[in-house]
Amino acid sequence: MTVSPFEVADALGLNKPTPEQAAVIAAPTSPALVVAGAGAGKTETMAARVVWLVANGIVTPDRVLGLTFTRKAARQLAERVRARLRRLAGSGLLDELDPSGERRMAVLTGEPTVLTYHAYAGRLVSEHGLRLPVEPGVRLLTETASWQLAHRVVATWSRDLDTDKVPATITGYLLALAGELGEHLVEPEALRDNAEKLCSLIENAPKAKGQRDALPEKLKVVIGAQRMRVALLPLLEAYQQRKRREAAMDFADQMSLAALLADSHREVVQGERDRYGTVLLDEYQDTGHAQRVLLRSLFGQGQSHKSGHMPVTAVGDPAQAIYGWRGASAANLPRFADDFPPTNKFGLLTSFRNPPEVLTLANAVSKPLRDMGLDVEELKAREGAGPGDVRLALHTDIRAELDWMADTVAAQWEAHLDEHNVPPTAAVLVRRRSDMAAIAAALRERGLPVEVVGLGGLLDEPEVRDLTSALRVLVDPLAGTAAARLLTGSRWRVAARDLAALWQRARELAISPSRQSVVDDPLLVIADALPGEHAEQAGLADALDNPGSPDAYSPDGYRRIRRLGGELSRLRERLVQPLPELVADVERTLLLDIEAMARPGSVGRAHLDAFADVVADYAQSSPSATLQSLLDYLYTAEHAEDGLEPGEVEVAEDRVQVLTVHSAKGLEWHIVALPHLVKDVFPGRKKSSSWLRNVTELPAELRGDTQDLPVLRAFAGMNRKEIDEALTRHEEEFDERRLVEERRLLYVGVTRAEHSLLMSGHWWAEAGERPKGPSPFLTEIHEVMTGDDSPGDVVVWADQPDEEEPNPLAAEVKAAQWPNDPLGRRRDAVVEGAEMVLAELNAIRDAAVRAQTPGLRAPDQIELLLPIEELEPPPDDFEPPPDDEPFFDEEPPPEPEFEDVEEDEEADPEGWAQDVEVLLAERAAAASRREEVLLPENLSVSQLVELAKDPDLLARRLRRPLPFPPNPMARRGTAFHTWLENRFGATRLLDIDELPGAGDEDASPDADLERLKEAFLGSAWADRAPHDVEVPFEAEFEGISVRGRMDAVFRDEDGGWTVVDWKTGAVPEEEQLPALSVQLAAYRLAWAALVDAPLPSVRAAFHYVRHDHTLRPSDLLDEDGIKALIRSVSS
Repeated sequence: MTVSPFEVADALGLNKPTPEQAAVIAAPTSPALVVAGAGAGKTETMAARVVWLVANGIVTPDRVLGLTFTRKAARQLAERVRARLRRLAGSGLLDELDPSGERRMAVLTGEPTVLTYHAYAGRLVSEHGLRLPVEPGVRLLTETASWQLAHRVVATWSRDLDTDKVPATITGYLLALAGELGEHLVEPEALRDNAEKLCSLIENAPKAKGQRDALPEKLKVVIGAQRMRVALLPLLEAYQQRKRREAAMDFADQMSLAALLADSHREVVQGERDRYGTVLLDEYQDTGHAQRVLLRSLFGQGQSHKSGHMPVTAVGDPAQAIYGWRGASAANLPRFADDFPPTNKFGLLTSFRNPPEVLTLANAVSKPLRDMGLDVEELKAREGAGPGDVRLALHTDIRAELDWMADTVAAQWEAHLDEHNVPPTAAVLVRRRSDMAAIAAALRERGLPVEVVGLGGLLDEPEVRDLTSALRVLVDPLAGTAAARLLTGSRWRVAARDLAALWQRARELAISPSRQSVVDDPLLVIADALPGEHAEQAGLADALDNPGSPDAYSPDGYRRIRRLGGELSRLRERLVQPLPELVADVERTLLLDIEAMARPGSVGRAHLDAFADVVADYAQSSPSATLQSLLDYLYTAEHAEDGLEPGEVEVAEDRVQVLTVHSAKGLEWHIVALPHLVKDVFPGRKKSSSWLRNVTELPAELRGDTQDLPVLRAFAGMNRKEIDEALTRHEEEFDERRLVEERRLLYVGVTRAEHSLLMSGHWWAEAGERPKGPSPFLTEIHEVMTGDDSPGDVVVWADQPDEEEPNPLAAEVKAAQWPNDPLGRRRDAVVEGAEMVLAELNAIRDAAVRAQTPGLRAPDQIELLLPIEELEPPPDDFEPPPDDEPFFDEEPPPEPEFEDVEEDEEADPEGWAQDVEVLLAERAAAASRREEVLLPENLSVSQLVELAKDPDLLARRLRRPLPFPPNPMARRGTAFHTWLENRFGATRLLDIDELPGAGDEDASPDADLERLKEAFLGSAWADRAPHDVEVPFEAEFEGISVRGRMDAVFRDEDGGWTVVDWKTGAVPEEEQLPALSVQLAAYRLAWAALVDAPLPSVRAAFHYVRHDHTLRPSDLLDEDGIKALIRSVSS
């Protein structure tokens, strides 16, 4: 008996699949290619196929292999498959299909394998590496660790390298070239031979009639790129040797070695074919050549399988193949039928994400791709899809465009918040990371919380830029730009005249004689006096340490310069700290945490925390990492447009996210804005995107996908002019390929929108003599929007400027307030609030004076917060911080004068009272400060209980995780649970945070262990046989995955269930029960889902063993209650 996908969905209580999905779910057990459009439900379809195969006895869960690209995608697919299989196990369908119970047992005992492509390759290398040979236990380098290792090779390179590039840039070249060689399985010698052959042909070609003897400049550039690529090969070999010496490999090594194993060892192939009965390949359009070789060798090429052809299902979308720049081959998807014959083709073309209006535009964007032969049909909206909101605008200049975009996002944000009481998800997707800062600033001016996603954009955030500037100044005295940023920033606001004086002091320090002793040789005297090479050995940082005479500065400017210099000097003394501690120290010293927390919305420290994560990851990858190497790493991330690959991005529900279109793939937002669809931006301008000029690209004829690339004609018999023309045509062909990928990138951006889509461009940029104007993409969209059945509104379409019209933005005289007002538009509101606080503090102080309160003042009555004229005089060595009022001249505002106040020096000669007041104030401020931390995507049940009990404590632990102190009582609780496990005959592996008794705050000590056993044996539970024990589970609430393990589950006489959690500590007080009961609520919901039981039929209880007391809390939270708990702290 075979059941249909519709019958399986009905038995599991799931939505019925569409006919398209049903065809994929019940496809024959042979290779299948599924072209799944954006938002077409491919993850649900893949999970449903696994369940259908298992339900019909075609495969068991442990013989399912699923591969995808990111850990997030692998986790989501695994969770979806496991959840569906649990439902299948708890349904009556398996009883009908298999009365013997074998299938149910297979579902209960088997787990599908879902991994990333690289993790799967790593497993193969780990199991079979000795065949190559690769030693077992080799360490896998993260991207950060790979960069560090390569950077050390470059930084210590002793041979000549004819280049003006900085080490960070060379490191990037080295890693990119190593990745390309590994991805395409090319040996370095092949690359060297190819370069020598090409250079020889060009250099020895005869000149054309009328040409000069010298090579044309373009040919010199091509030769230079080939020779630079060859010059990197010795560095590459040193990098490979360094990895071998340290028993390490990077991701490119991992995949190329796995491909080599599969391609050359039949026993490896046979082992994998015997292990798996079905294979799912997700996002197949993003695989590279090495991955294609690996998968084709293992599961393809029409080789036999015990069930016939290997049932491999590849899912992908050729219209979303956007990662060619990092090794992906868009040709792998159409080549699937050649690699895995015979292939059945299916389509998933119903979008469950986009409204019809957005899909109209998406189909218009992808039409040229279909016209070029791309095997993909138009997307259509799901039945009952609501209307969308599509708007288009072309503005006169970039400022007007940013204003319109920010105003529209803010208006839609507020409208959604008013209607639904929660903000919408929103994102601004950019083509260039350099545009992020201006966009984020425009959004913040409207009071919106903003997050810039990705390290490259993160470094442009003001607080992160201030932090990295300070880090640079600490190790590089010549980092003048960084030092100037600190001096002129919102905290110190040093005036122009004082800054000029400080520069002059730096020059004086640079040209001062380096020898103080008497010198007889007049040439040495002259050399010391002249500003030669050593003139570059002093900068602003040196002048901050030694600013010279105070007379050169204004009094307040000199004071601020000395204070900043003192802070930096003290920080240099602490440079020996581990990098994370050092960065945190600099952050606190610069008061950046306070500035960040003053921002509106809930983002607060988000960018500082994200940067701290980057630093922690960098430090963890290499305990010996230095501050200078970290700064070089950040340089690479900032200056390479594609830079370092971003981490996995999550959609945030409480902020507007600004990120690149590449980073947005696979995600969706209620509101999506795509600004700057202008010439040379989106699509980007023509650049050195081909191997002829780009040293990190392999020659087309050496790549594994050469059959799908433009072919360079042979040069034999050509003169230099003909060669030049052939190279130009070859580059134009590559540029056409680049434009195709840019179009696919736009398609990805458009299809991220769940409801609102805003697209815009401008004529005039901030600089440039010629207007930009709409890109070809924006022009196409405008034609759709102004044609019949328009999907949206053209808000404005500015006319093209006259040819002779100058750029009004470039011609505009730039005016700015120096120093910048740190409060900006918020000044009026902040001043008003400060006056209210001061008025309240004054009232408190007056009341205290009237009552003649003796002793120290309370923290909320600190006079340091009162108006300046009422303060007691500070100690002689006290230096006030910079004032907060702006000034407009070159002179900073004068420091306010203190009134003479009589002081009882005999009563407090050392000023202890004032010190105590400050400390008390700090403690009060710390106690009142709310800790804002984003909930992680995974929580244990214990953390969920802590969330209900004390969210602030959980926030502190999440922000700075620390190990718990040793707890012998918890160990005794674990010992009791172990005994109980053995008694019930259960032996299962536990995660660390699932150890029984780990959550018992008051577990019994060793002496009581036997009494605990006796107490349990005397309880009613000892006579009952559990249905299951130590049951792991994972459930999702509001996007948060909650993990845990149930101690025991009993079947009740009325057919219901009771989940029991054994407690070895004391019975809690009544006021503790609401928080503790959250644990039982999670268990109850999890078991109901596992066995597909009605929630009222599942009960939950704590049994306090020592006291033989079973506690059954009433009114346990249901699913909505758990979600409300999470929302209460994430809103």
